[in-house]
Amino acid sequence: MTKKTVNEIERMVVTRVFDAPRELVWKAWTDPKYVMQWWGPKGFTAPVCKMDFRVGGKFLCCMRAPDGQEFWNGEYHEIVLHEKIVSSMYFSDPQENKVEPAHYGIEHEAIDGAHDVTIFEDLGNGQTKLTLIENETRENAKMLR
Repeated sequence: MTKKTVNEIERMVVTRVFDAPRELVWKAWTDPKYVMQWWGPKGFTAPVCKMDFRVGGKFLCCMRAPDGQEFWNGEYHEIVLHEKIVSSMYFSDPQENKVEPAHYGIEHEAIDGAHDVTIFEDLGNGQTKLTLIENETRENAKMLR
């Protein structure tokens, strides 16, 4: 399998405005009891979520597919309180050991050097704009605000 690097792919940007104050939206992303309520695609569940929410800390969130297959992953690289989270996603086992995507029967999903940037913008009037940028380089992730 040929490994892809972040420079060889396009990044993905998702933006959503929530009718909630920034501190509450931040909590939904940083408190495991709330993350478990929304983590993963439609039809998936998140029965386990452990978060060591600090730079260098790992998050171990289980994403369980409807067929019962489970996926685990994550590490934090930068945290700016109520403003920005930079993390990387990778596959791991339930003991937090990094595994290749092929371990789960997935091909061509590993992207070396890819980071996810989540930006929380206070729009006033109790609204928050959340922007998720996936597959960003570490250098670009540092500059985003």
